[in-house]
Amino acid sequence: MTVLASLAEKAAARLIARKETIAIAESSTGGLIAAALLAVPGASAYFVGGAVVYTKASRLSLMGITDADMAGLRPSTEPYALLLARRARERIGATWALSETGATGPSGNRYGDAAGHTCVAVAGPVEMAATMETGSAERRANMDAFAVRGMKLLLEVLSAGA
Repeated sequence: MTVLASLAEKAAARLIARKETIAIAESSTGGLIAAALLAVPGASAYFVGGAVVYTKASRLSLMGITDADMAGLRPSTEPYALLLARRARERIGATWALSETGATGPSGNRYGDAAGHTCVAVAGPVEMAATMETGSAERRANMDAFAVRGMKLLLEVLSAGA
């Protein structure tokens, strides 16, 4: 079993025990977080929905985040990750939402972040965001690392007694 699958099973068990739900809005992980959660038997008890929000067009159409909402923000930051998580939670209608936004590689993003940079956030009764730098330009390895970091943040928030 992979690390991500093991973390998803733990998150699923906590969500089910608490009778809570989750929505996902991810970017550079390309759906890995949602796939890990959906691979756990019984996912319909806690998984409400998700989206890969990879472009400005998808940010607007899927999350309703306008240019006005982005004033003073830029993608791949903790404040943007929190906005994305809050919007996913609101639009999809879940107790919690987990978001991810980053630069997987092999090069950095157009906002000046190096490959291996991501920000993840959880929005719900408790909110938290974190930044991760892998120092690697390996695209697939970064996608996996970013998904694991997001799931660890979710477990951290769920364990905080929220």
